[in-house]
Amino acid sequence: MFEQIQENLNPNQLDAVTSCQGPVLVIAGAGSGKTRTIVYRLAYLIDKGVDPSSILLLTFTRKASQEMLLRAGRLLGQGLHGVSGGTFHAFAYNILRKYGSALGFQSQITILDRSDAEEVIKQIKEANEIGKKDRSFPKKNTVLSFISKMRNKELNLESLLEKEAAHLLPYAEDLLTLDDLYQKFKFEHNLLDYDDLLFYLEKLLLEREDIKQHLSRKQSHIMVDEYQDTNLVQGRIVRHLAGEDNNIMVVGDDAQSIYSFRGATVNNILNFNKDFPDCKIIKLEQNYRSNQPILDLSNQILSGAKAKYNKKLFTTIKQGTKPEILRPLSDQTQSNLIVDKIMELSRNYQLSDIAVLFRSGFQSYSLEVALNRAGIQFTKYGGQRFTEAAHIKDVLAHLRLIQNPTDLPAWQRAISLLPGIGPKLCQRLYNSMFQEDKQYLNKTCKNKPELNRILELLDYLRQNVSSPFYILNWIIEYYTPILKEKYPDDYPKRQTELEQLSQIAGPYSDLDVFLSDMSLENPEQIGNDPDKENSLTLSTVHSAKGLEWPAVFIIDLVEERFPSRHAMLDADNMEEERRLFYVACTRAQEYLGLSAPESLYKKYQNRCEPVISSPFIQEISPGYYQELKENYSGRVEKKQAAPLNETHTQPEAKGEDYSREKMEYGFCRHKIFGRGKIVSFIPPNKFQVNFPGFGLKVILGDYLQMEAE
Repeated sequence: MFEQIQENLNPNQLDAVTSCQGPVLVIAGAGSGKTRTIVYRLAYLIDKGVDPSSILLLTFTRKASQEMLLRAGRLLGQGLHGVSGGTFHAFAYNILRKYGSALGFQSQITILDRSDAEEVIKQIKEANEIGKKDRSFPKKNTVLSFISKMRNKELNLESLLEKEAAHLLPYAEDLLTLDDLYQKFKFEHNLLDYDDLLFYLEKLLLEREDIKQHLSRKQSHIMVDEYQDTNLVQGRIVRHLAGEDNNIMVVGDDAQSIYSFRGATVNNILNFNKDFPDCKIIKLEQNYRSNQPILDLSNQILSGAKAKYNKKLFTTIKQGTKPEILRPLSDQTQSNLIVDKIMELSRNYQLSDIAVLFRSGFQSYSLEVALNRAGIQFTKYGGQRFTEAAHIKDVLAHLRLIQNPTDLPAWQRAISLLPGIGPKLCQRLYNSMFQEDKQYLNKTCKNKPELNRILELLDYLRQNVSSPFYILNWIIEYYTPILKEKYPDDYPKRQTELEQLSQIAGPYSDLDVFLSDMSLENPEQIGNDPDKENSLTLSTVHSAKGLEWPAVFIIDLVEERFPSRHAMLDADNMEEERRLFYVACTRAQEYLGLSAPESLYKKYQNRCEPVISSPFIQEISPGYYQELKENYSGRVEKKQAAPLNETHTQPEAKGEDYSREKMEYGFCRHKIFGRGKIVSFIPPNKFQVNFPGFGLKVILGDYLQMEAE
């Protein structure tokens, strides 16, 4: 068995597989064969005589653990039936089923699924008359989401709402009351939800030392996959289970920790050597996915990180095209430029070999329209397809009525948004509208001024306004109060998406053409499972983690898009945005295109405003990419490539390897940009500073005047 392992693993992978005593931290860089290493370690342990029932494998999906156990079984030529493999939550449930009575549960506990938990929230809310007759009160699924986030992030509710949904702060007290009643209801009925599993397991391990000792002796070898994605309570559970021997191996990559919005904390993996001071650290740096030019650029991205395990990805695939930085004139022309590049790449690649990645789901909307226009089939992951979103359909229904007053489906959708108008009345009004005697319609308009208002507005726009942009803005202004009432939980996000729709309408001069581009989708490409050989991938970066494609584009690499506006105000969030960009780049195998528009379309000015490229783009030394710039004639010109010079390499951020120091920054002043908040320090002498009105800048420290605290 050992000879087989030696033949199929590189030296660092072999070291990770055969280091079976004491704590081991495996830093597995992107594409470095992490799963392969875990599989061979499972097989190695059992081949060396370790009892399968004493092995615990914790993963983030049941599918991942099943695949690892199956592959390890094939290596051994036998099933791994005794190994405990599964998710943290499944492991916790199994333990609580056996020892629930130790926590005071009087009978067998039952797990609430998401829909059942939401129904409990609804019943409690109604029984206690919380939010009664308040149509803006958060829906049951939103209430449950914030209760879950509050626990997983271990934050108080007000702090959470301030960060994620400030418009819901007036309901904080009611939400806390609901949370308290929800927790009591579950305990009284021997019910647990998904989050309870982890916290009750921790409670059991804290309160019952005998059970904790029994479990740590029974599970003598523990492996944890994707350790960078664990939250605070999962990190504590791992430390409890390790026992006296500490035969635990965690595998992960701090540079791919991108799920803080779910409660994950990069500190678990960064501080592992502090939690287990005698741990062995093994780095997997040989990449089996990408060519070296892509890895060189990815290494540069990481070099600016403040808290990290220093590593440098390398590969035997030395040749390849340098990544391209595309500089469209605007985010509007960006879509056409990306479509042209996709058409160019499709000469050598299947569409399924190409992906376009973005920070947020709305950023692909303009591209979706351009792809539809070009007849390119695509599948979108992470966020709805643009034309499937309910609020987009609502607004487009009004535009369709301006184009065609007899459009019955559009009439039903638009008019039914008004209070007191149901399907039957809607149909009767439609029939009356096209009769010679419009008595019923006129009478209803007198009784329902909202109906009269929208009909007059549609008539006015039909007769007096021809520009799709201005028509759309009239409709959005009318629709905004409806949006806030219909979607009280997340209307700010939906407003942003309506602004994106307005941006898409900007270049159009004809409403018919605009609506046809919005509507003409190939029915075969709607759905989640189109023909993969003929389908381009559009995906948020979060949804793309773990996947790879021969050719990858990343779009909207400008300030407030990538990194996001929210992240630019917080140093920790900026660090995660850097990791997110790194994850995006390392999805590419052969071609990487980074698109940084020079301007963004602003709805209220109806024009493009200059923007600043993402700071992560600014940090990349010229020798690591080719630059293509769009000129005013629409052509793309290639700039002279800079030589690859090691002296241009981004300096490594200083700081102790394998640890993380919380760095607090203050304010500074600049002669031109004024007062700004220091976001991060880039050794040896640069600072990232956020200046109100100017955005994030990277500036030499010599040009800044630091404010005394």
